[in-house]
Amino acid sequence: MGQGGGAESEESMKQEFPQRLQKLRERRRMSRKALGELCGLSKNIIGQYERGEKEPAVGTLIELADYFEVPIDYLLGRQNFL
Repeated sequence: MGQGGGAESEESMKQEFPQRLQKLRERRRMSRKALGELCGLSKNIIGQYERGEKEPAVGTLIELADYFEVPIDYLLGRQNFL
């Protein structure tokens, strides 16, 4: 059913998501505070995402992907989009 490699995929997300989120935010010249307000989160939570200290909920991933107009798989490092 699944493609396997669960631990490998999870590790990829932990490495890729923080970098990609920060890159997308900085490309828009947006502060953590501004992005947090759009998602209903604090700037501290956005900072924790970008440092890899916290992982977002699925609903937050959807909001971020929609805002930045990228697939969720890009945010998670499963797809190269940009």
